[in-house]
Amino acid sequence: MSPFVPGPAIRIEGRAGGPLSGLAFAAKDLFDVAGHPTGGGNPDWARQNPIPDRHAWAVQTLLDAGATLIGKTITDEVSLGILGENAFDGTPENPAAPGHVPGGSSSGSASAVAAGLCDIALGTDTGGSVRVPASFCGLHGIRPTHGRLDLTGMLPQAPSSDTTGWFARDAGTFARASTVLLQETMPADLPARLVVATDAFGFAEPATAAALQPLLDRLKRLVPVWREDVMAPPGLVAWARAQRTLQPVEAWATFRTWVERDNPRFAFSVAKGLVMGAMTPEADQGWAALTRQEARGRLAQLLPPGTILVMPTTPFPAPPTGLPLPALTPLRDAILCLCAQGGLAGHPQISVPGATVDGRPVGLSLLAARGADTLLIRTALALETA
Repeated sequence: MSPFVPGPAIRIEGRAGGPLSGLAFAAKDLFDVAGHPTGGGNPDWARQNPIPDRHAWAVQTLLDAGATLIGKTITDEVSLGILGENAFDGTPENPAAPGHVPGGSSSGSASAVAAGLCDIALGTDTGGSVRVPASFCGLHGIRPTHGRLDLTGMLPQAPSSDTTGWFARDAGTFARASTVLLQETMPADLPARLVVATDAFGFAEPATAAALQPLLDRLKRLVPVWREDVMAPPGLVAWARAQRTLQPVEAWATFRTWVERDNPRFAFSVAKGLVMGAMTPEADQGWAALTRQEARGRLAQLLPPGTILVMPTTPFPAPPTGLPLPALTPLRDAILCLCAQGGLAGHPQISVPGATVDGRPVGLSLLAARGADTLLIRTALALETA
């Protein structure tokens, strides 16, 4: 299925002579494009909210840099999903693993880049929505430092975790787009130290951990000072539970007025998530907030300047499309165990391609200190040619 949202074609030329001139990009349907509805993956959101009259910051920034916008891409409903299936707009194809989900909620953006329909695509990442599709579709994808980019014109979900991210097929294009959006040139030096997250590799399925080992070995040759350590001493499951508690509460706060005013239609899994957020006890929220504080302290300790951490992006490659609801819940829960640190602690993280399990891609993730986004881009460039 096409990764683009149904409706009139969109094409907006970028500024001539910019650093991204000659490149095409797409934008997830959470980003405002002037004169076109922001659908958010839900037909009632588009119908019940005004058409924007200006571009989102990220869209405008890429246009100003010379990239040409060629369309808006399908997303899980109001970004509340991790596998990329949408009951209204359909499920975009995963060109790297046909018959399997592309990952969500930035599903259409990842699909469009993987299919070669554009060079760059904007996504959002709250609980894994760029990192997971990057892994499943064999792409470079970034979740920047939380709070670093201007989110004006991007439909929010859970503001304490929301970020703008982007995809590219190769490290060179990824670096060009990153330099523009992060507004910072890359450092000359590679990281001085590497931490291998043993709990994350242990949590991944054995075939995935084994497939990533050659990439990890190449990384160790680039950063020869390395050690093994545990990323989440309370347990990856505890961190995931905290994110799974906090994120729906914020999502309910974001969409409550709309839901109560307009009674929109939702797929069951999306409605279930919002209901869970509305019913979460304060005691659970308090525990989750303390766990988030603990996660932030742990990653700050593990990632001083000049250090990066490496882990599998997802515990397995893309599952098949069309699985029944009972089969989807444990998959989502397992994925969140390797993604929760992003929303909890806000450190930058990129997923790099280069491994497969039974022909399906799996990504290797690199994390750094808050604000050290470009150090990760520099490492991805070196890793591609190592």
